[in-house]
Amino acid sequence: MFKKFLLIIALLFAGTAFAAVDVNKASAAELDGIKGIGPAMSEKIINERKASEFKDWNDFIGRVGGVGEKTAARFSAEGLTVNGKRFSAAAQAKADKKKKGAETKASKTAKADDKPASKKKDKAAAPATAASAPQAAASDAKK
Repeated sequence: MFKKFLLIIALLFAGTAFAAVDVNKASAAELDGIKGIGPAMSEKIINERKASEFKDWNDFIGRVGGVGEKTAARFSAEGLTVNGKRFSAAAQAKADKKKKGAETKASKTAKADDKPASKKKDKAAAPATAASAPQAAASDAKK
């Protein structure tokens, strides 16, 4: 009976040792408990969190200096979560692809906006050229 009791206690402690630490709720000490996060990094995280909570891993990576995809993956493997979600390289790739698609779409829209403007300039320049041609012909006739 005593062995079963000790086993249950050991399992409870093991479960809490691997419990996820949410970056939006963790104290500095809890953040320091994540391998790779020291006092300086936990201070950066807490200062950014004071401005506003992290929405997702992309937000976390973008706002906390010194954290990239590899570091985020390592923190996640150690038990760090953002809003209860672990870092996923597939989710990161999907978000990057979505962001790239939005940038491409924006650049195409910007290029489309530039084309009509250049045509307007050409139309405006054409009448001026046509108007100057009769004047040039009249000055040639006077000579």
